[in-house]
Amino acid sequence: MLNFEDNLSPALQPALRPANLTEDLLREAATQPTPDEAKTRRVRVEDKRIINGSADVNQLVPFKYKWAWEKYLNGCANHWMPQEVNMSRDIATWKDPNGLTDDERLVVKRNLGFFVTADSLAANNIVLGTYRHITAPECRQYLLRQAFEEAIHTHAYQYIVESLGLDEGEIFNAYNEVESIRNKDQFLMPFIDILTNPEFKTGTPENDQKLLRSLIVFACIMEGLFFYVGFVQILALGRQNKMTGAAEQYQYILRDESMHCNFGIDLINQIKMENPHLWTPEFRKEISGLMQKGVELEYRYAEDTMPRGVLGLNAAQFKEYLRFIANRRCQQIGLDELYAGATNPFPWMSEMMDLKKEKNFFETRVTEYQTGGALSWD
Repeated sequence: MLNFEDNLSPALQPALRPANLTEDLLREAATQPTPDEAKTRRVRVEDKRIINGSADVNQLVPFKYKWAWEKYLNGCANHWMPQEVNMSRDIATWKDPNGLTDDERLVVKRNLGFFVTADSLAANNIVLGTYRHITAPECRQYLLRQAFEEAIHTHAYQYIVESLGLDEGEIFNAYNEVESIRNKDQFLMPFIDILTNPEFKTGTPENDQKLLRSLIVFACIMEGLFFYVGFVQILALGRQNKMTGAAEQYQYILRDESMHCNFGIDLINQIKMENPHLWTPEFRKEISGLMQKGVELEYRYAEDTMPRGVLGLNAAQFKEYLRFIANRRCQQIGLDELYAGATNPFPWMSEMMDLKKEKNFFETRVTEYQTGGALSWD
C-alpha cells in the first residue's frame, strides 16, 4: 500500500460510509441563520460549512476545519523553488548522444508536454472556479497555497525545458498536438468550464452535485491518477542515475500533489458529511464510470509514452498500477473497488515521498526544503 496516500483526516472517516440524512444534520440545517442574522452576529463554528455556508468567509477563526489549516501549514513548511535544483548533470546527459536512448528521450518530452499545461489547468480551476464556491475560510486558505504550488510546478517544468534547450513550441503545445495528452485535457475541460462559468452558483442539489463531481474529478482523477504515469517514469530515470535534477524536482512535485489530492479528498468527504443527500446511488455509479474512463485515458498515455519497454517499465505494469490507484481513490471517497485484486507493481514509489533524510535518493544534495518547522505529511 502506498503510505503517502494515507494521510486523510480521521475525522472524515464517517464520510467513507454510505450516507444517510441523520437527525443531527437535520437539526444543524434547521439552525442555520438567515442572511440578515449572519451579518449582525459574530461568526460561530456551527455557522461554517464547506459550501453554502452562512458565516463570513473573511473571518478565518474560530476554526471548524482544523484539518484544512494543518494542511496549509504543512504546505508552507514544504516550500521549495525550482532554480534551487542543479541541472548541470541533466544538461550534460541530454547533450550526450549516448546519454539517453530514444525511448528515454520520448518519455522526458511526453512528460513535459503533459505537465507544462496540466498544472496551469489546475491553477485556473482553483483560482477561477473552486475558490469561489468554497465558503470555509480555512479551506480557502489552503486553496491559495495550492494555487501558488501549481505555479511553482509550472515554473519547474519550464525550468527543465529551458535547461535542456528543448523546442518550447513543441513541448508547450503538446496538449493540442499529441492525441494521448489532448484526450486527457479534453476529458477535464467540461469540469473546469462548469466551475469557472461566472453564472454558475451552488445552492441547489443539482448544482451542488456538479461542484462535487468536479472536485472528485480533479482530486481523484487529475491529481490522483493522471499524474502518476509521469511521476513513475521520471523517478525511474532518477533511480538509474539519469536526469537526476529533473527527477529531484518531480519528487518534490509528487509530494505536493499527494497533499493536494488528500486535501481534495478530505474536502469531498466533508461535503458528503454535510450534504448526504448528494451522495445518491446514481451519483456514485456515475463517479465510478468517470474513474474507469480516467484509468483508460491514462493507460493510453502510458502506451503512447512507452511504445516499447523502457527503464524496466512497460505499459502492462501501468495497467495494473492505475487499477490499484483507482481502487485506492474509490476507497478514499467511499466507493466500492473497481478492479478486484489489483496490486501495486511499484512499491518503491512510497520511498519517493520520504524526504526526511540528509540527502535525497540520488545522493546529490540536501533536500530539506522547509521553512519554520519540521517536514510533515500530517
